[in-house]
Amino acid sequence: MTLSIGDRIPDITLKTNGPDGPQDLSTGEFFADRRVVLFAVPGAFTPGCSNTHMPGFVVRADDILAKGADALACLSVNDAFVMGAWQKDQNAEAITMLADGNAEFTRAIGMDKDATAGGMGIRSHRYALIAYDGVVEYLGVDTEKGVVDKSSAETILDRLG
Repeated sequence: MTLSIGDRIPDITLKTNGPDGPQDLSTGEFFADRRVVLFAVPGAFTPGCSNTHMPGFVVRADDILAKGADALACLSVNDAFVMGAWQKDQNAEAITMLADGNAEFTRAIGMDKDATAGGMGIRSHRYALIAYDGVVEYLGVDTEKGVVDKSSAETILDRLG
């Protein structure tokens, strides 16, 4: 089933890279009682994600939080160490980096894509969502390769009002 507006975010354990290494993070707890902006990328350190998608959120993080988001997070089917290194590389301290190393969350919401032909395994589609108390209010999925439109920081800002 593909996630839709009005659906509840499933409670799945992801990883973040904390000061002592990878730490568990429950999506049920992370999304509870607040408005969360989550954007997902096909892969940390990949050209489109590093040069276009992430920088928009880094530059606009303060604006997104000022417009009513309580948290801003980035998810990728990578491990917590890679996500932590990418966070440092991108100066993305305001963004919670979520590692979905086994694509469990990505599969549960129907956003998985098969990138095995390119040697990248199972990855996430490029998308962004806004959820309040774990319920999806906005979902924008970019399906055209190299296009960051429905999942951009600017689109999220417009959707936050």
